[in-house]
Amino acid sequence: MTPAVNKPLPEFEALATAGVKFTPQANLGHAVVLYFYPKDATPGCTTEAMQFRDKHKEFLKAGAVVFGVSRDNLASHEKFKTSLELPFELIADTEEKLCHMFGVVKNKIMYGKKVKGIERSTFLIDAQGVLRAEWRGVKVAGHVDDVLKAVKLLKQAA
Repeated sequence: MTPAVNKPLPEFEALATAGVKFTPQANLGHAVVLYFYPKDATPGCTTEAMQFRDKHKEFLKAGAVVFGVSRDNLASHEKFKTSLELPFELIADTEEKLCHMFGVVKNKIMYGKKVKGIERSTFLIDAQGVLRAEWRGVKVAGHVDDVLKAVKLLKQAA
């Protein structure tokens, strides 16, 4: 079941770095930013992760926690997180359960070949576990600022 804007998220469980078990239930009480990205340590994904890192304190101040999600495994995530000094956890969706649930797996053309990949997408969940905003087919430039603005608006509305 694909989550819909203004509807509660279905229950699910995912493993993240630092041994964190992510569930919507466990994050009630604060907003959650779930950003899906194609692959650890690639140029666009590194830039996006660094931008979330650099604004992390502002997200916390606005009442939101950030989680990155990709199909990479936990070992890859730990290395990526350490190398960039990321202050948030990364969810390892190796079986693509979350990717399919959120509808971010897309057919792409890479070097002239059709491949299945992750469409860079971000989802904002409010403190009650309701999906409030989604950004699909994201371009990295300016995106983190847009998400932060939405988190601040969410906090004002609460």
